[in-house]
Amino acid sequence: MTDRLNQQKIPVHIAIIMDGNRRWARQNNTLIKLGHQAGAKTLNKVVDWCLELRIQTLTVYAFSTENWGREEKEVNDIMNLLRKYLDNQHKELNSKGVKVKILGSSDKVSPDILDKISFVEEETKNNNTLNLNIAFNYGGRREIISATKKLAKKVLNGLLLIEDIDEKSFSQNLYNSDMVDPDLVIRTGGSNRVSNFLLWQIAYSEFYFTNTLWPDFSKEDLVKAVINFQSRERRYGKGKSTTSTQ
Repeated sequence: MTDRLNQQKIPVHIAIIMDGNRRWARQNNTLIKLGHQAGAKTLNKVVDWCLELRIQTLTVYAFSTENWGREEKEVNDIMNLLRKYLDNQHKELNSKGVKVKILGSSDKVSPDILDKISFVEEETKNNNTLNLNIAFNYGGRREIISATKKLAKKVLNGLLLIEDIDEKSFSQNLYNSDMVDPDLVIRTGGSNRVSNFLLWQIAYSEFYFTNTLWPDFSKEDLVKAVINFQSRERRYGKGKSTTSTQ
């Protein structure tokens, strides 16, 4: 199926809302934590597929600020899964040239997890085959508020004039100022909403929704999404059609 891809129109940045782990677990009569573990394995595969397709940036929605409201046991299982992911995968990701960045707030996150995040980010910071952004303890509204506070402090400290605040300066104060906006946002699991994900960055992103639950997401699903993306005209509010390419 990859032979149907237009190599001149490969999206630079794909963002994925990884939805469906819990439903997958229920459908397979297994524990919720095993659904999350299956989802982590799918993420490993998607990283490899993105490397194969020469996608430059992959951003995945792993844990939202609202997810703290889930049952304590499930939250603890997710935290332990992140610990294991950072411990077990960082060497492999580093060997593949993947640069890892965690997007989100440090509020409520255990100090040992914050230490692991800092270690992995530092270890992979010079890699350049794929930028992997993991949105963890992330909320789009919170990110916008955070950027607004940073700008306000700069104004109060005389480092920035109000008149100089624009889209560029605002973007530079988001969690990852180096991240280009997503070309394509994929949501698995059948829901057609963005769930507070990258609200600033997805202003002109293309969306692709699939009923496939995240643990079942396949290379074919990814390629279908990219082919669908390539069939669209991207105008960014202008008359001339443009498509983001590498």
